[in-house]
Amino acid sequence: MITKKNESIKIIALGGVGEIGKNMYVTEVDGDIFVVDAGLMFPEDGMLGIDIVIPDITYLTANSERVKAIFLTHGHEDHIGALSYVLRKINVPVYGTKLTLALAKEKMKEQEFAGKLEFREITPETELDFGVVSVSFFKTNHSIPDSVGISIHTSEGAIVHTGDFKFDQAATSLYKPEIGKMASIGEKGVLCLLSDSTEAEKPGYTPSETTVVNELSNVFYNSQGRIIAACFASDLNRIQHLFDSAGAHGRKVAVVGKSLKRVYDIALNLGYLQVESDLLIQIDELKKYRDNEIVILTTGSQGEPIDALQKMAKQTHPQVNIREGDTVLFAASPLRGSEVFIYKTMDMLFRAGANVVSIKKSVQVSSHGSQEELKFMINLMNPKFFIPVHGEYKMLKAHKKVAQSCGIPEENIYIPDRGDVIEISGGKLKATEKVQAGNTLIDGIGIGDVGNIVLRDRRLLSQDGVLIVVVTLYKADRKIAAGPEIISRGFVYVRESEKLMADSSVLVRETVEKNLTKEPFDWNGLKQDIRDTLNQYLFEKTKRRPMIMPIIMEVK
Repeated sequence: MITKKNESIKIIALGGVGEIGKNMYVTEVDGDIFVVDAGLMFPEDGMLGIDIVIPDITYLTANSERVKAIFLTHGHEDHIGALSYVLRKINVPVYGTKLTLALAKEKMKEQEFAGKLEFREITPETELDFGVVSVSFFKTNHSIPDSVGISIHTSEGAIVHTGDFKFDQAATSLYKPEIGKMASIGEKGVLCLLSDSTEAEKPGYTPSETTVVNELSNVFYNSQGRIIAACFASDLNRIQHLFDSAGAHGRKVAVVGKSLKRVYDIALNLGYLQVESDLLIQIDELKKYRDNEIVILTTGSQGEPIDALQKMAKQTHPQVNIREGDTVLFAASPLRGSEVFIYKTMDMLFRAGANVVSIKKSVQVSSHGSQEELKFMINLMNPKFFIPVHGEYKMLKAHKKVAQSCGIPEENIYIPDRGDVIEISGGKLKATEKVQAGNTLIDGIGIGDVGNIVLRDRRLLSQDGVLIVVVTLYKADRKIAAGPEIISRGFVYVRESEKLMADSSVLVRETVEKNLTKEPFDWNGLKQDIRDTLNQYLFEKTKRRPMIMPIIMEVK
């Protein structure tokens, strides 16, 4: 327990606010820094060519000697996916439950992390003493086992991070939350509660997973052919339901997808999945069974299922393709913003001859608590201050209203932006300054080397294409040796735009000859003149603005 009075308490969200994913929260007490989660986010539509997005950790690297620990709430990628990139910059112990650490190690291996690891396993009963604070944990109900909330105990009260949670009254022992422990933490005094806002706009309660079990049973009973079930690789609760339904209806299960297979093997070996040994078959054993005896469980390369289903529908998947009579079961809640992509995928599956089943109730069975569950968490914790996290701004705003309805005064609630330094002092909660925060873009092996300028160039290339202008000069004689040659990619079809290209070539020649008479001769000035002249002419003729790349060569 903390005996010394803490002088300074600060909270900073480096990710996970104003967005879905990329969760990373900093609690700073008397100069010591404690980090909760290190998650990734999948790229938005405008992030062309980007693989994943992680938080900007400039603040942590600049203060690396003060970072004492990283705590992981659970094993989903939006909470652990950036860990390898953080640990390349900061050498710090990482605390998590058994399954969470196993998944984190596997993810780091996938991301080719070669440094030293200091993983320390905790349980909900673990208590840690860091001198200025102590840290304890409590079990929460989420779609993956071993999920915990984190209490950082200060002399002024506990700072509680809920992690992702809901309250399913029919949860099995593997997923049952420790409500009594939550109430006990609240009775001892919670200074500030940081709570999951994902479903804060949804009234009532999130339906129980038992509704999924019932609907899965109906689908399995009514399907005459193969069942292809698409799910997220880390949604172990849903994966367990699919195995249970397959066993109950006499079907064998084949697992397709490296990401799903990795998670499945880890969860099975650690005892977090209960699967009969004769239920699972290899993909090359499918021909041994009739279609009505098979379930194919699939996901994509990043652990999401839609990309894999599209390949199956196009008949380009290396292992399984859709055929007439298949039932495709969407057993995963759609990612926000992916609805159009899903509807296109469904259309492709229907064209390929499949019967597509999107279970309405199960799609609505989120792994996050709705408004009544958020109220329950607030009432259990009874915090003095409240900070909604993990959600887009509208979700944080909705969660603020929920907290006010529970009696928390508006002045004790703060909706954070990334990088806001929220200080608790003198019985008040206020933002005092801002630290650098934002997106670090991962493209291939490049970490943060793609910024706004590169993305802008990629957008320009995707919109109006590129023109490459090649001119060779006799610099000594101030004459054109060859060219101009104009190469178009993604701008116009050259064979149908011969006059446009010829006129452009004349324009470039005139621009070059004019520049050759200038004293002194300026290479950069020539390139800029070519860009400006061509840009104006082409926009007048086509209303397009391609990227123009002049290449000027010199021969003697």
